[in-house]
Amino acid sequence: MLPALTGASDPTVVVLLFVLLLVLIRVGGEGVVVPLVVVLGDSETCLRSALTEVNGGCLVSAPAELSGLFCRGAVQQQQQQRKRALVAASAVAAAAAAECVRAAKKRRQQQLPSLDALPDECLFEILRRVPGGRGRGASACVSRRWLALLSSIRASELAQAVAAAAASTRALPDLNEEFVMEEEDKDGETPADPCVERVLEGKGATDVRLAAMGVVAGSRGGLEKLAVRGSHPTRGVTDQGLSAVARGSPNLSSLALWDVPLITDAGLAEVAAGCPSLERLDISRCPLITDKGLIAVAQGCPNLVSLTIEACSGVANEGLRAIGSFCKKLQAVNIKNCVHVGDQGISSLVCSATASLAKIRLQGLTITDASLAVIGYYGKAVTDLTLARLATVGERGFWVMANAAGLQNLRCMSVTSCPGVTDLALSSIAKFCPSLKQLYLRKCGHVSDAGLTAFTESAKVFENLQLEECNRVTLVGILSFLRNCSQKFRALSLVKCMGIKDICSAPAQLPLCRSLRFLTIKDCPGFTDASLAVVGMICPQLEQVDLSGLGEVTDNGLLPLIQSSEAGLIKVDLSGCKNITDVAVSSLVKAHGKSLKKVSLEGCSKITDASLFIIAENCSELAELDLSNCMVSDYGVAILSSASHLKLRVLSLSGCSKVTQKSVPFLGNLGKSLEGLNLQFCNMIGNHNIASLEKKLWWCDILA
Repeated sequence: MLPALTGASDPTVVVLLFVLLLVLIRVGGEGVVVPLVVVLGDSETCLRSALTEVNGGCLVSAPAELSGLFCRGAVQQQQQQRKRALVAASAVAAAAAAECVRAAKKRRQQQLPSLDALPDECLFEILRRVPGGRGRGASACVSRRWLALLSSIRASELAQAVAAAAASTRALPDLNEEFVMEEEDKDGETPADPCVERVLEGKGATDVRLAAMGVVAGSRGGLEKLAVRGSHPTRGVTDQGLSAVARGSPNLSSLALWDVPLITDAGLAEVAAGCPSLERLDISRCPLITDKGLIAVAQGCPNLVSLTIEACSGVANEGLRAIGSFCKKLQAVNIKNCVHVGDQGISSLVCSATASLAKIRLQGLTITDASLAVIGYYGKAVTDLTLARLATVGERGFWVMANAAGLQNLRCMSVTSCPGVTDLALSSIAKFCPSLKQLYLRKCGHVSDAGLTAFTESAKVFENLQLEECNRVTLVGILSFLRNCSQKFRALSLVKCMGIKDICSAPAQLPLCRSLRFLTIKDCPGFTDASLAVVGMICPQLEQVDLSGLGEVTDNGLLPLIQSSEAGLIKVDLSGCKNITDVAVSSLVKAHGKSLKKVSLEGCSKITDASLFIIAENCSELAELDLSNCMVSDYGVAILSSASHLKLRVLSLSGCSKVTQKSVPFLGNLGKSLEGLNLQFCNMIGNHNIASLEKKLWWCDILA
């Protein structure tokens, strides 16, 4: 408490109080002025004298305006000025305080520890010690930098880090270990998947996705099969993404790279270094891959069994030579449209892998007769041989290949657009390839009836002949072939053979081929009723018949084939036979209804509901029925749905203009055996009806 002062107060006390007033004003502000003025009262005179007395002692110097401080008007004016000054000062102080707070927060944030401040080497050591696949997967989601570092960790380094961590903590058991292991078991992360297969296509094929895939799959033992088909136009797959997979998937056994233009030899070398178990490599349209990449694969992947290279302009002979030298288990090779591959590469590959190479496919190469001679001599293990578009291989090449007598185990041979295939070559192949069972000739314009006759005389175990666009072959040659074929011959296919035409008079002695089970005569415009009747007489044991595209065949030609069949037809394809009517279908169903499983009547515009009535009444095993562009209506669909013994799996009504929304309830009653329903181009069925049908047949795949 301050003492009460009067007009005769002690000057020393007054001076001390004034000094205290100045200090409090400087420290505390305006709020202390009024109480002290009240305390001082009217002691202005005393204060003046006191200040004068002590001024010499340098206690305090009075300002000039101090004399007006104790006047009431002056006091009020001084208070207003001080208030305005204090308001301005408080605003400035508030702004300064806010700035100080922000600066302090910024300093605290800058002082917080962050893993981003660590160099890649330190962060790499931290991340490779992250336990469990879940932890590594979560870490990969933090940033692309962490993903890149995780994808650069090899599986061997990860295993070493985990083993070291387990050894260091063996003395101190982790109380949470049992819980973590149980959690991972529930998620299926601890046990490795038997086969982890992934496919990236189109715009989804990027380095980021490939790296993430490698990190996640690495926790389960890594990928075993990877296929990259296409690439993102701006962020496509490069060597970096392929390297990420190679580091985390040491058990990768199959790799397919289709149309990935940014992959180079460096990426393929990473695969060779990190995936020694690679067995299948498929490279297509990768222009930056050269012999250098193939040499790396040959040296790093000795277990390679299958190699496919297509349209890779950088691949030449040296890469194939290395594959043959180092990959002693190679079983299948497919080289297509590689402009720099020649006789040296093919010959070196075949000579080196002579003990294991079983399948060879060569297409669009500039090889000569020399390569075929090497195949014929060294191909002792070859069972499947495909040759396509070899324009520089002549008749001598095929003749030497056969006469080399090395293709003793050849079972299947396919030749397309090779001018060197002639009657002489065909005869030699049949003579010196005793195990040949299947021959497919496409666009071989030099093969004629004489070649087929000579072939069938030597082929003793032959089973399957397919001819496509071989226009010099006629029906006379086919009949001669059937007369002399082996007892094991089962399948004959004639597609787009313009020489297959009706003959004026049938041979005096028709052959009888009881072994033939599968007959295809497709898109041969000269083949009509007369020829079909002859085929029916000589092939009584047919089970599958494909006559699609024979627009000139009518009921008169089909009925003899149906009636002469003794074994019971199982699959019949009459697509495009626009002159077939309900009469032929009725005869077919009545004779073979108990064995028929598949009937295709697409484009048979003369087929009506009458055929559906016969089918519903007689077919008990029918699973697939194609009525596209036929004249069936709602009544026929109702008949099919009412047949309780009919268990259709696939039904096609595409383009049936008479099928309307009235058929929707009947289609819904076809049963749970229905798996596929085609209602495309049925314009009389609205979208809302399709939606209701999809709800009712929720298990069925409906096309509309």
